[in-house]
Order: sequence, then C-alpha cells, then structure tokens
Amino acid sequence: MNLSGKTAIITAGASGIGRVIAHRFVEQGAQVCLCDIADDALAAVTRELPSAIVLKADVSKSSDVAALYDAFLARHSRLDILVNNAGISGPTKRVEDITDEEWNETMAVNVSGQFYMVRKAVPLFRQAGGGCVINLSSVAGRLGMPLRAPYSTSKYAVRGLTDVLAVELGEIGVRVNAILPGLVDGPRGQRVMREQAEKRGMTLEEWMPFFLHNISMHTMIDMKEIADVAVFLASDLAPHISGQSISVCGNFESYRGPKTAGD
Repeated sequence: MNLSGKTAIITAGASGIGRVIAHRFVEQGAQVCLCDIADDALAAVTRELPSAIVLKADVSKSSDVAALYDAFLARHSRLDILVNNAGISGPTKRVEDITDEEWNETMAVNVSGQFYMVRKAVPLFRQAGGGCVINLSSVAGRLGMPLRAPYSTSKYAVRGLTDVLAVELGEIGVRVNAILPGLVDGPRGQRVMREQAEKRGMTLEEWMPFFLHNISMHTMIDMKEIADVAVFLASDLAPHISGQSISVCGNFESYRGPKTAGD
C-alpha cells in the first residue's frame, strides 16, 4: 500500500486515531496536512512529523475550515485524500439530562465539521479528476448506544453523509467510505468506559471485563488497525470501493450486554 505522490488532509490529526493515521500516511509516502485544536498535541506532532503541514483549526467553525484550506493551498496545488477524523465523545447521560449545549456541540464537531471539510474539498477533487474521502464514524453509528444519544446519533449521521457523498461524487471519480471503530484502546475509550462504569456504580476494573465479555472477540481495538484500513482505502488497492461503512470492532455489533444504566 503506497501513497507516494498523494496529498492528504487529516482532521484532529495531532492525537489519538488521527495522529496514528498521519504517521502511517507519511510512512507510506503521502504529503500530509493535519489540524487539531490542542496546542500541546500540535507542538508534539510538529516535532514527530517535520514534513507535515500542522495547523490549528476547529472544524466546527466554517471560517476555521476556510483558513485551513487556504493554508493547504499555499503549499499544494491538489488534494487527493480527505480524512474526516475530528470528533468528540459527547456526554454519557440519560437523554433527559443532556443539555442543549452538549447536544449542539457534539453535532457541530461530529457532523457539521465533516460537511464543512467535504464542501471545501469537492472543487479540489473535481480539479484533480478524482479523490478519496474517509469519514470516521463508529460502531455506535450502527447500534443504539445507551447513555450516548448525541454521539450515537451523530455517528449515524456520518454514515448517512457518507452514503450521499458516495452517490453524488462518484461521477467525478471520488470514492467515499466510512470507518466504524469499536471500543478503541486509548484515552477516550478509557474515559467513556469509566463514565459508563460510574453510571452503574462500578469501578472501571469491575466494568471492563464484563463489558468486553459481551463482545465476541473480547478485546479493545488498537488504533493502528484503524490507520491500516485508512491507508488501504486511500491507496490504489481500493479503486472501486466506495459507499461502504467498514467496521473495525472485533464484532462489537454482536454486543448483547446491558442496554441501560439500570441493567
């Protein structure tokens, strides 16, 4: 899987899954532009990936997205790959306890951010004669996840956006797919599991084995697996893969555990 000669924009590329994807893309020869909102993470990834364009941008703001593309085009004349990775986990609460602000923030980052990024990318893809969009959704975009209404709803929306874009942009040679991670081994996954444990009056150590037992492969997902799928989808090995929502979840979709905090 070789990405030599290709240019890519990766949102939230300074930490978590986005950082691992950025490293893998650079290893495979891509010229990478990444953005994030965390200053410390941006400084660290600048040291790690000196060849990358590293920018601060909040994708939930269309003005930040416009500035991001201006900075990208100051260095590159074409765009080949867009990885819409930016997202937040939102609250872990019953629906009646979720505030307007929590709902709106989750939708703004997880859904509107992807829309803003794609909207600016399409003219560049048209000019290049094709391209590739990889949207990060979640297994929560296939399942109704209890206590995660804003997050789960937003990830269903990402799948819907992916389907629409795959149909609409196929005629100009743009492939659009979504990756649906399961429970990823990292700070965010640990935080969400801790919150779910607390809602059930359990410690993280008590909750995790019980939770994982209800997933058929009984394991969390390594971020490198997500990055490898992204590289494959962006490569010339996937010339006609489009409109797909690909789960990388250890068969999380078979989850048969507790559905509410009271179970």
